[in-house]
Order: sequence, then structure tokens, then C-alpha cells
Amino acid sequence: MALNIPGLVSLSVFFTLTLATGIWASWKSKKDQQNRNPTEMAIVGGRNINVFIGLFTATATWVGGAYINGTAEIVYLPSKGLLWVQAPVGFALSLVIGGFFFVNPMRSKNYVTVMDPLQETYGNVMGSLLFIPPLLGEVFWFAAILASLGATMRVILDIGGSLAILVSACTVILYTLLGGLYSVAYTDVIQLVFITLSLASPWVCIPFALVNSATESIYYTATHQSYQDPWIGKIEKQYLGRWLDDFFYLVLGSIPWQTYFQRVLSAASPGQARLISYLSGLGCFSMAIPSVLIGAVAASTDWNQTSYGLPSPLERGESAMILPLVLHYLCPAYISIAGLGAIAAAAMSSADSALLSAGSMFAHNIYRKILRKKATETEVLWAMRISMLVFGAGAAGLAFYSSSVYDLWFLSGELVYALLFPQLCCALFAPSTNTYGSAAGFLVGLLLRVLAGEPALSIPPIICYPGCSLVNGTYSQLFPFKTFTMLLTLGTIIAVSYLAVVLFQRNLLPRRWDVC
Repeated sequence: MALNIPGLVSLSVFFTLTLATGIWASWKSKKDQQNRNPTEMAIVGGRNINVFIGLFTATATWVGGAYINGTAEIVYLPSKGLLWVQAPVGFALSLVIGGFFFVNPMRSKNYVTVMDPLQETYGNVMGSLLFIPPLLGEVFWFAAILASLGATMRVILDIGGSLAILVSACTVILYTLLGGLYSVAYTDVIQLVFITLSLASPWVCIPFALVNSATESIYYTATHQSYQDPWIGKIEKQYLGRWLDDFFYLVLGSIPWQTYFQRVLSAASPGQARLISYLSGLGCFSMAIPSVLIGAVAASTDWNQTSYGLPSPLERGESAMILPLVLHYLCPAYISIAGLGAIAAAAMSSADSALLSAGSMFAHNIYRKILRKKATETEVLWAMRISMLVFGAGAAGLAFYSSSVYDLWFLSGELVYALLFPQLCCALFAPSTNTYGSAAGFLVGLLLRVLAGEPALSIPPIICYPGCSLVNGTYSQLFPFKTFTMLLTLGTIIAVSYLAVVLFQRNLLPRRWDVC
């Protein structure tokens, strides 16, 4: 396959446009910065982001490369299918629940990051410990997005994945460093428009793939065997626990992330913040529809009739690349280039959010509140920029180990669900909880999650929950252990907090032992 020159040129134009938008937004933020806190301006846009921009940036944050690629892949996989596509509904519900329960207490108190209520309730030291899971999650997420983008460009443009990773990382780091949330928000508008026009528009990618001569009707293959099992999929009884566990993980585990709260905390008022959260849930769900259709097309295609040939993507182990493969082999060249632009836009819209999130939490919650309590605003701003540079460079390096990065990202996300979500709930809605309960909950949750094992990282389980089975040398937990761990963490925080209060108030333990 020869180098795709038109595709390379069009992608260069897109990257240039994105970078130019980011630089313009940086200039705009400096212009609007008069009489405002510069650090708050960089992290939450001076709380001056309107509903329109907020809706675009919140939606674009969730509609990343992994979101649109992963949705198509799950629909395509014979062992999964549409019924296992949980992210669109899960993320949408997460944004609605977040808007209904979490936005008001966070925005009304003018918090800057998701870590603020945790440090306020449990202290800076405990807060710094709770900072670790989301930090790892953001860095691994950034790395996974870059790896996905590199693989996509390798398929369609026939350029080295390493080059794509480096160019993407440098572009994202540069405009995020320059303008903070303003640059990220305004580039998100460009990126989401690009995704919508090139991938979701009914006159661009989807029709060409649907009417290709190698493709059977997706209405027929949804329920009938054709080239593979029906793409609608099925949920077998023994996997219901895992399905529910994954669903609750997506719904509740997607709330305690700085990428989400950075958007709603930047709104001008709590009412606008809730509206942004609700509308972005609808937008997030809608943006999954093109990927579902592309996955259905892939499952309905006789690949032997295309230049891709046999064996199929599934048999070659390339199911993760099914969306760019459909665009490349079932659509005209200029259409596949447009689709690549959509994937690049989706990747960058999430990558910049992850980078800004990690840098914001480090500068505001670790550097300012623990390392340098008397730091000036300028110093905090530079700490944020340097940390973003370090995290970005580290993530770009990790992106070259794509399979391991994805596994680490999933594990980090599960730790955020099991450890951080219960802590945030207690900090906001159970103010009587204390540092003792927080520390005990963190320890219990961490131990339970690690002891449950992780097949992708070859970590065998010490705790085998009901339904645990050994398949081809790998243990599989069918019990909803992630949600069980989260609930046990929540219960531990409340119970130990109450116990500590009783022990000290009744002088069952000496007051001098009360170090928190």
C-alpha cells in the first residue's frame, strides 16, 4: 500500500486548523483575563463558559477515539453485538445523574477540581492519596487515545504509527499549554463539528458503506446468520452479572472524573452547569449511532469481495480497527479520508481534556495545597504547564505499548469507580464521615479490587467470587465484583467514620490518639 498523499494533506490541514483555533482561544483567554484569577482562568475558564461552548466541549470529551472505535468493534464482534454496547447509554445516564445530583453541590461551592471536596472533608494528605487513581487514569487514557489514533493512521494513510503519535501529542500539548480550558473548549467545538460532518452526516460515510456490493442488508443480518452471527447480539444468563457490573461501572464510574467536572464547574451558574450536563448526555448518545451502523455493516460484509480479502478482520485479530477498515475498504478514498478526520478529531478532543485534567489536579490540589502552600498564582500556573508537559510526554511514550496501555487504563478506571466514587458521595452527601473512614474505605476497596485479579495483566485472582471459572488458562469473574467492591468501600467509609467518632467521644480511645 502506497502513502496516501491526499489523506496526509487533508489531515495536515485539520491539525493546522485545530492548532490555530487553540492559539486564537489562548489569545482570547488572555484578553478576557483582566481582573480574574489566572489559575482559575486556565482551569475552569474563569467560570465564563456559555451553554453552547459548554455543551460542545462536554460532549466532545466523552466522544473520543476509543468511544467511536470501541462502539463499532463491539457491534462487529460475534461474541458481543449491539446488546453489549453499553457506553452510549451508560455515559448518557452518567451525565444526567451527575447533573441531577452532583453538579449543584460542586458548582454552588465554587470548587475548582473534583479533588476539592475530598481534601476539604478528609484533609490534604488523604486527598493526595485519592489523587493517584484519577491521575493514572487520565495519563493512561491519553496514551490509549494516542495509540488508537496511531493505529488508525497506519491503516488509512500507511504512515508509521509512531509519527502519528508524536505529531498528535505535540499538537495537543502545545495548544493546551497555551490556553488551558479556553483552548480545549474552543478546539472541541471544531473537533465535534468535524466528527458530525464527516462521520455522522447521512450524506457522507454511512450510505457508501451501507450500499457496498459486498455488504448484506443490516436489517436482515441483525437477526439472521449471514457471514457471522447476528450483530444484535445476545446476553446469556451466566453473563448477566458481568453485564450489569459493566453497566453500573459506566454509569457511576464515569462521574468522579476531573474531565467531567472541569466542564460543569466552568459554567456561569449552577443552572447552566446542569443544563450542559443533561444536553451533553443526549449528544453523547446520538454520536454513537454512526459507529453502531458501521459495526453492523462490518458484521454484514463478505470481506472476500473487497480488496481486504480473507481471512476476515476478526480472524486476523484486527477487530479493534474495524471502523477505519470499513471506511477504507467499503467507501471511496475521499470518504475514508473524511472518516479519518473524524477519528482524529474525536481522539484529540478527549486527549486534550485528559491532559488538562491531570495538570489541573496536580497544580491546584498537590502543588498549591501540599507542596507550596504560599505559591503565587503565576507559580501555580507554571506548575500546571510543566506537569502537563511531563504527563503528556509520559503518555506519548506509553502509547507505543498500546495493548498494555489499554489494560492499565481499564484497571485505573475501575479503581476510580471502586475507590473515588464512594469517597466523593460521602464528602458531598455524608459530611459526618471523616479521614479514618476514608482511609479504611480506600484500603478495603484497593485490596478487594487487587485480590479479584486482572486477566488482561496476567494477575490471577486470590478471591474467587461466585461464578468464577477457569477458561483456557485464564480466570473469569462473572460476579459483579466491581460494584460489590464499590458498595463495600462506601459502607466501610460510613461505618468506620461512625465508629471513630463514638470511640473518641466516649473516651474509649485517648483523645491524643485522634490525629485527624
